[in-house]
Amino acid sequence: MFALLGRIAVNHPWKVIALWVLAAIAVVGLAPKLSPTTDQSAFLPSHYESIQAMDLQQRAFPADSTPAALIVVERTDGAALTAADTATTAAVAGDLTGLNVKGVTGIQVTPPSDNRLIQVIAVQMTKVTDPNDKLQTDAVKALRDELKKKVDGTELKAGITGTAAQTLDQTESATKGMAIIGIATVVLILVLLLIIFRSPVIALLPIITIGAVSSTVGGLIAMVAKAFDLKVDSSVSSLLTVVLFGVGTDYILFLMFRYRERLRAGEDPKTAMISAVTRVGEAITSAAGAVIIAFMALTLSTLGMFRALGPALAIAVAVTALAGLTLVPAIVSKLGTKVFWPSKAWQREPKSLLFAALGRGLGKRPGLFALASGAVLVALTVAGLGFHPTFDMSSGSTTDTAESSVYGKELLKGMPAGATQPSLVYLRSDAPLGQAQLGTYRAALAGTHGVGQVGDPRLSEDGTVAEFQVTLSDQPESDSALATVRGPLRDVAHTAAPPGSVAYVGGLTSVFVDFKAAMEHDYKVVFPVAALLIALVLALLLRSVVAPWYLMASVGLGFGATLGAAVLVFQHAQHNSGLIFTLPIIMYMFVVALGTDYNILMVARLREESKQGNDPRTAAALSLRHTGPTIAAAGVILAGTFASMMLAGNTIMSQMGFAISVGIAISAFVMAMFFTPAVTALLGRAAWWPSRTGRRDDSQWYDESEWRTEQYSYRA
Repeated sequence: MFALLGRIAVNHPWKVIALWVLAAIAVVGLAPKLSPTTDQSAFLPSHYESIQAMDLQQRAFPADSTPAALIVVERTDGAALTAADTATTAAVAGDLTGLNVKGVTGIQVTPPSDNRLIQVIAVQMTKVTDPNDKLQTDAVKALRDELKKKVDGTELKAGITGTAAQTLDQTESATKGMAIIGIATVVLILVLLLIIFRSPVIALLPIITIGAVSSTVGGLIAMVAKAFDLKVDSSVSSLLTVVLFGVGTDYILFLMFRYRERLRAGEDPKTAMISAVTRVGEAITSAAGAVIIAFMALTLSTLGMFRALGPALAIAVAVTALAGLTLVPAIVSKLGTKVFWPSKAWQREPKSLLFAALGRGLGKRPGLFALASGAVLVALTVAGLGFHPTFDMSSGSTTDTAESSVYGKELLKGMPAGATQPSLVYLRSDAPLGQAQLGTYRAALAGTHGVGQVGDPRLSEDGTVAEFQVTLSDQPESDSALATVRGPLRDVAHTAAPPGSVAYVGGLTSVFVDFKAAMEHDYKVVFPVAALLIALVLALLLRSVVAPWYLMASVGLGFGATLGAAVLVFQHAQHNSGLIFTLPIIMYMFVVALGTDYNILMVARLREESKQGNDPRTAAALSLRHTGPTIAAAGVILAGTFASMMLAGNTIMSQMGFAISVGIAISAFVMAMFFTPAVTALLGRAAWWPSRTGRRDDSQWYDESEWRTEQYSYRA
């Protein structure tokens, strides 16, 4: 099949290129606009309590005017606010009201805090449901501009925090981060490919081809999202960039290294490309299949963000792999050996003996290599047992210098830590609720451990639903706040509800509590299903029931080692409270899925060398010698593209970029390059059971003279 695919691409290059152009035009022309969302609650199923509370709020209080922004006012010298300061604050609020900023429905001054260190101006805004609606963020921009003018020349300073301000700062941070990631990714690929091949043509090949198919990928994702009503997270764009360029460059490298190898074997350019597609096509397809399966397994998640992210990235990988096996061969077939211009290095074997020496060492002492690489994986995996999740999405997705982050911390000087995102308790009854019932219930909530204060109840028009604003003693995303909501607050809210009524605890902290429960469920479902399906792909590729077991075990160790490295850096070295709670799933998607690519490439070459009749240790040595450079180059490029996420300037992207890049490096340089071939050599022909791989009579598919050349080259 792959030989046929190679012949079509090489013999009819212009037709293949034209088909890609027409497909891109059709998809882009027909695709709807992709609308990502940053609303975390949009990703949870309706049976969770936080979502039920939100639904009740929308029914009972359709015109809810909960402050979307908080203006925090304090003295520049940090002293207590004076009577004159509070008068100035009131005047500032009046001036802002008089501006009639679009989207602002009300501005209300609250009393100074008990210690008079801060005073808050609450800003109500028109609710928005469309993530592309910039009404609230534009209002924050306008208020910030005017606020600076109003406090200038006074002894006060002020800034805006709250949900609308955080959304604005997150959007600006994401936009800046996307630009940095895009530029860094392209520059890194260009530089590394120039170093590896010393040819600007090959360096530009991934940039041009992947850039060309990216619009097709975006259009297909938008079509699927609309067809299946998927909620696409706003992080998809940044992840899509690195997946397309990182994975796409990997597949092109797999192809070009084998193309160069066939040219050195004496084949003409067209035959060499057909041979390259024939020989590496199965490995690329199997690798892409494993990645796609891993991504699609996320559709089993209870979280909408992952149910959408999985298919989106699966589409990206599928299109990239197809382009690597059709579009790239078609383009290269027109260029021939000019693709290596101006370098002539493709005509001869490289003088470097590094991988040949490593191969000989591994072939002679596979046990030592397996023990050393396995020890590294196990040691880091042990460190991963200290993983602690954090739910601080607001500050983690912006820089520490963002105004919403700065004044969110300033707010804590005079208000309970939960003031930025109060929890909301809703009491629903079939009959109108009485004041005595409400007073008793409010007192019960106020006496709950971990609760700072409880506001007066707000009744719906028919009096059957009451809303209590509960300010927690701890920051809403902290472990202690989650423990309060998950335990005492929900327990008291439910048990203290008057007869005939039902209580629901909502708010952002409640959403995070339900997120955590959903994630724990996903770990038990998604990971095992994905592992089983990937093992099946490996079994079909290798025609073996033995190899998939130790290969998946190595992938699991790679995952644990990656988590351990992140724990050591961020929790221990940088003393962060924890790692972002979605990191294990993100790592699963990229470290397990993409890291399997290198394992597949290595074992495919191991199988190929064994089919030539080489004994297990010689096959491992030759595989490392020939495939090692490909894996090293691909690993450096893919790890580098993900490492560019660390330049985005916020904690979430830094942790994701570090973890994924380290995971890719571990997968390439520890797992695929040493652990897998070493274990395979130790198992010998048993690794391929029940297939006949490794027996001398199974080598007729290969050229005998080539086998003898390989043997002589290895022993030399």
